[in-house]
Amino acid sequence: MSSRASASVGASVGASVGVAGASPFAGPDGTEERILVAAEKCLARLGLARLSLTDVAAQAGVSRGAVYLHFADRRALIDAVLTRAAGRFVTRCAETVSRHDTLVDQVAEAAVFIRGHQSDKVLTLRLPADEESLFATLLTTRLERVVEEWVDFWIPYLTAAAERGELRDGVDHRQAAEWIVRMMLSFAIMPAISFDNDRPAQVRAFVRSFIVDGLGPRPEVEPPDMDTNTTTTEVNPTIPTNTEATKRGQTS
Repeated sequence: MSSRASASVGASVGASVGVAGASPFAGPDGTEERILVAAEKCLARLGLARLSLTDVAAQAGVSRGAVYLHFADRRALIDAVLTRAAGRFVTRCAETVSRHDTLVDQVAEAAVFIRGHQSDKVLTLRLPADEESLFATLLTTRLERVVEEWVDFWIPYLTAAAERGELRDGVDHRQAAEWIVRMMLSFAIMPAISFDNDRPAQVRAFVRSFIVDGLGPRPEVEPPDMDTNTTTTEVNPTIPTNTEATKRGQTS
């Protein structure tokens, strides 16, 4: 993929997840953004269980009523913070993935990115030591939404890959995207058995060998030449041949 084409795919993905650093919740006066930033700081200090709208209001320098004006309740605020964190994570991942020219390399780098950044305080908003990261919380509380967003993330890359001839005819791009997403999430939550999950080279090799190859064109295999004058008989090793049966009869 040329740098121009790569930038085009990156722009398509960026349009679906927002500009890095921006928030889809920012209002005209920026109050929502201030509240969300404050909520992230409070979550990092207090954790999910102890978070209160009073703490968030104080951190943001606004009244508690102002928080309620933008977010109906505590759950709505936490949901918005999780969505914001997910968008930030996807945007940074897109920056990495878009640098590569083939689908297999793009998926491999996404897997490496997930392994390398799932505990990143900036990207995933690490919670206090007694709680999991917000990324882990996102996976457990909003998994369906995460899958939907990540499926949309991969559609432009699959479309570009199809145009380059990297996909076989008839591949459903949305199903292929879901397959990729399921595999990517497994890198975040499952241990590796046959390779080192924390060594980028081994993660890349695993992805290249198994995860993406099944989407590519199937090689045309010529049928083996058959000699019509000869026949091949498969022998079941558990069933004695006629010769063996005769020998057994003579010795019995």
